[in-house]
Amino acid sequence: MNTPSIDKSPWTISADSMTPTLEVVLAKQIVILPWNQFVYAEGGDDEVRIAFASHDVIVRGAGLSPLLHAIPGYRLASIREVARQELFSTSEMRFIREIEIRRFKAE
Repeated sequence: MNTPSIDKSPWTISADSMTPTLEVVLAKQIVILPWNQFVYAEGGDDEVRIAFASHDVIVRGAGLSPLLHAIPGYRLASIREVARQELFSTSEMRFIREIEIRRFKAE
């Protein structure tokens, strides 16, 4: 079970096991998506798209390749948007600048 992230790391990757959900921590909400609804992922170092049956998660930043490599084994446990003030104070080469979540609506 994932718990809300309280550290400053922009993502958490489980080193030893699969996680049942992906926790997406935004400024005003937390979204939990089950890996059993995962469809596919694509992207590169500056943008990663993670598609679920009900949502698309678009992650923008720098140095995001580790996220993409952790997805096939469902080891990516959480991602966190960097607060605006952290974005300007970081010297890290890996960071998440923006997370966009698109919810699919039934018609």
